[in-house]
Amino acid sequence: MSDIRKRAGSGLKTGDSFTISRTFTEQDTLAFGDVSQDRNPVHYSDEFARMKQMRGRICHGLLVGGMITEVGGEIGWLASGMNFRFRRPVYFGDTIACVFTITDVDERNRARAEAVLSNQHGETVIEAWLTGILPGATERQWLSATDRDREEGN
Repeated sequence: MSDIRKRAGSGLKTGDSFTISRTFTEQDTLAFGDVSQDRNPVHYSDEFARMKQMRGRICHGLLVGGMITEVGGEIGWLASGMNFRFRRPVYFGDTIACVFTITDVDERNRARAEAVLSNQHGETVIEAWLTGILPGATERQWLSATDRDREEGN
């Protein structure tokens, strides 16, 4: 069971924060382009990327922003809204850290969160503001039991 899932099974509250990281590759971008059908040449042509004042081809913004869904999936977050601000490009080989912080939880488990994604140089590449619903007690039990079964090979 991941540490994030364990914490979610125990219940989440305002101020809880989770950090993950990932290095993005050309293959990630090609696969995302196939799924999303986003064929913007800035992802496929060095020449076009240079025309856009980039030092080379870049990853899709939503591919990188999708890191928040890894955290959301681990904690059982049911998303109701996502707002992104794309601050800097992410190039093939960049390692991105995503810090996902719950900023507010009400009595019905409706929550708000912020995510800051930064590259290996400490530069913010994406900021995100999220709304959603956190798992209730029964859902937390299910998350914990399901992961316990997976660990035991059941």
